[in-house]
Amino acid sequence: MNNRWNKLIYRAGAPFYDVLFNAGPFARARKKVFTDLALEPGQRVLLVGVGTGADLRFFCGKTLEITAVDLSPAMLAQAKSKAGENEHIRFLEMDAQDLRFADQSFDLVIASLILSVVPDEHKCMSELVRVTKERGSIVIFDKFKGGEGKMPLIMRMLRPLVAVLGTDIGRNYQAILKPHLERLNIREDSPAMFGDMYRKIVLERK
Repeated sequence: MNNRWNKLIYRAGAPFYDVLFNAGPFARARKKVFTDLALEPGQRVLLVGVGTGADLRFFCGKTLEITAVDLSPAMLAQAKSKAGENEHIRFLEMDAQDLRFADQSFDLVIASLILSVVPDEHKCMSELVRVTKERGSIVIFDKFKGGEGKMPLIMRMLRPLVAVLGTDIGRNYQAILKPHLERLNIREDSPAMFGDMYRKIVLERK
């Protein structure tokens, strides 16, 4: 996986993304993850890897300053079409591994299905933490392999094939979070879909 390949994959997949990942169990999981967030007027919110904007509906209509970034221009175009003329949302083409914002810029950072698709998940996680304000929150919705044990054989066999499609089904969220736990409190870590493969993780920046 690399950014150049991911751009090609998501340019090709943008017209079909919502059919696959914003319907059925994915739509239900997104609702479970995002509808109970404690949002306050004026908060600065960053959606990292906004994709086609599947999560925007949980934030539009509220008095928030929303920044939505994605590596793929094709995905951003889809997201912009969902947002319409909402003047409180700005869209930027940007690498989630290199967020061009000052330290502690946002009250809430949303990382929805991004840690499993970036080439370097550890670099991405460092950026998520860096741009989050003290006492701010990071909400992660993504797929992971689970704990420290070995992946099932079928998943180990499928992992390199699935990676060609721009996603990694074998990343360990505990390993991703571990270097940052001195600066983070884990407020929630719960299954969101397909057993415990897809998880909702809510973090507070100390």
